[in-house]
Amino acid sequence: MGEAPLEVKAVALGGGHGLAASLAALRRVVSDLTAVVTVADNGGSSGRLRGEFGCLPPGDLRQALSALCGDDEWGSTWARVLQHRFHSDGDMDEHAVGNLLIVALWQLLGDHVDGLDWVARLLGAGGRVLPMATVPLDITAIVEGVHADRPHERTEVRGQVEVATTPGRVCSVALDPVDPPACTEALDAVKAADWVVLGPGSWFTSVIPHLLVPELRQALETSEARKLVVLNLEPQQGETAGFAPETHLEVLAEQAPALRLDCVLADRGWVGDPRGLERVAARLGARLELADLALDGSTPRHDPTKLVRSFSRVLSGT
Repeated sequence: MGEAPLEVKAVALGGGHGLAASLAALRRVVSDLTAVVTVADNGGSSGRLRGEFGCLPPGDLRQALSALCGDDEWGSTWARVLQHRFHSDGDMDEHAVGNLLIVALWQLLGDHVDGLDWVARLLGAGGRVLPMATVPLDITAIVEGVHADRPHERTEVRGQVEVATTPGRVCSVALDPVDPPACTEALDAVKAADWVVLGPGSWFTSVIPHLLVPELRQALETSEARKLVVLNLEPQQGETAGFAPETHLEVLAEQAPALRLDCVLADRGWVGDPRGLERVAARLGARLELADLALDGSTPRHDPTKLVRSFSRVLSGT
């Protein structure tokens, strides 16, 4: 960035690629950064380790740690090691090195937060990574139109992967267990934050789950931190198919009616006519910031460099 980081304590909530993009930008902008990560993944390497050891799924936590690695040789090398996947015809196929490292430290130290802190120290990470809850969770959803021949029928779909890839329209989501214990350190980080950042990411499986943990939702609603919501670049098939930008905010408000926002950051190219989004944002207490946020290319991803500029402007109040 070329400038001294803002003396700001920021907490970013989410999971997967969306949270990773936010973290890659925020670590260049603020002096104190904490990621609070969803723990409901049930697929791939994470799902296999979760099933075998009964541990938290490490995948989204690994991605967050990788995004916090520095740009120097040490940081870039460890980011590659963390993300490296084995390819074989045996049991190790598709396991990520970082997932194995995280689970190994959990077993050795007997504590989720201590294990993640040790990985962060090894990487020289520019921030802290915490789980949103201390037990593995399952996401369930009521989905309309799972079966093409019964478009109005509602079906319960279980599992983060299954909800994220459903061909139907997600109507609502819930967690199992419904009242999981929140990570104490995550609650403390939210209470001490100057800014809390929600999104971008898969709306029903990476963003909304934070509001379904009762203690975490209450902490977000009562925290004096300013709240920034970063919207996605386009609707996501299944989860948010047909959503307008403002629909994302309406879903947030349904889950946390007492949550007041300060700013909504959205990509100018997707929003088009901003009046509907401005109205809903204002109803939640927020101003709307439009910017060019998309990574060049055919895949809809946020550009961390563009996010740096927008986060610097929003978080500094300029």
